[in-house]
Amino acid sequence: MTPLNDTRLRLLGPVGLYVFVSVFFRLELYLNLPVKQLLTNAFIAITAGIFCWNLARWVVLRLQRQHPGLENTRQRLMRLLAVFPLLVIIAWLIRHVIRFLISGTFEPYTTPVELSRNIGVQIFYHFLYIALYEGWYILQQWQRETIEANTLEKVSLQRQLTSLQHQVNPHFLFNSLNSLSSLINESPARADAFLDELTAVFRYLLTASDRELVPLRDELAFIRSFGHLLRTRYADGIELEIAVKPADELLLVPPLALHVLVENAVRYNKILPDKPLLIRIASAADQRLSVANTLQRKNLRVDTVRAGLTDLASRYQLLNQGELQIEEQADWFVVSLPLVSENRLTEVA
Repeated sequence: MTPLNDTRLRLLGPVGLYVFVSVFFRLELYLNLPVKQLLTNAFIAITAGIFCWNLARWVVLRLQRQHPGLENTRQRLMRLLAVFPLLVIIAWLIRHVIRFLISGTFEPYTTPVELSRNIGVQIFYHFLYIALYEGWYILQQWQRETIEANTLEKVSLQRQLTSLQHQVNPHFLFNSLNSLSSLINESPARADAFLDELTAVFRYLLTASDRELVPLRDELAFIRSFGHLLRTRYADGIELEIAVKPADELLLVPPLALHVLVENAVRYNKILPDKPLLIRIASAADQRLSVANTLQRKNLRVDTVRAGLTDLASRYQLLNQGELQIEEQADWFVVSLPLVSENRLTEVA
């Protein structure tokens, strides 16, 4: 929390308050006073104001140390309310003690109006003192808790991302090795091509996992290699179409974002030779990328299709670079994700 440095405020604040009250509440009275008496009143009021300001400050800061944090705000305010009349009475006494030390007499109040006006001014002063220091403290505490909450949220989201990346590799490796094992005896040439694409896929997984954003062209190259593995495994049961503008390929996406969407489509939809699963990746309006798949869901007991989408949405939340848009149509499931430019990334940073 930022240290409180208010030395100048404690010295100049009472002067400003005296001028404010004199102009707006006592101007007519002070205009009729002799200059010597006017200067004497100013000296007494400002000196008393400095004493009262520091006394109120000490009380507020002491209560903040005894009952710290936003959770104790109500308790602090109740104690400040209880001590408020005592501070006003002490301020009234301080003012008259200083006058007595200077002139040897107490300031008389000839009418109840003058007495109530003087007490009202002291109430106004002390309300400002307390509001200033307690308000500053509440603001600082709120900022600190907000920063801590955001930091914890980012740490949590980063852990989710790391967990997701670690989960991808073993699952994918198991399926890929099964497919490779079948191809070795059936078609060594296809097995060799499959191994090249598998190597490209794992090379990308190893190099991209530690980065927050990657160029879309790298992600698309990865998806093309991944698509080759899927077509080898499912033959005519799956089709992958990519229609992305060259300019969009220079923009950025979170690593493995497309992998999540393609794998979700494969995992939760039927893949049949006579009814192939079509996955289409294309540029969309407003600097976005559309990933759509034909909707032919498997009969699953638990609907977990949105689990990967939730993780991906959390990754975009962590990056603060826009939100996913999910649309389910009669025959299509469409996810639109924002593409990030270097300029936009710099502005957010």
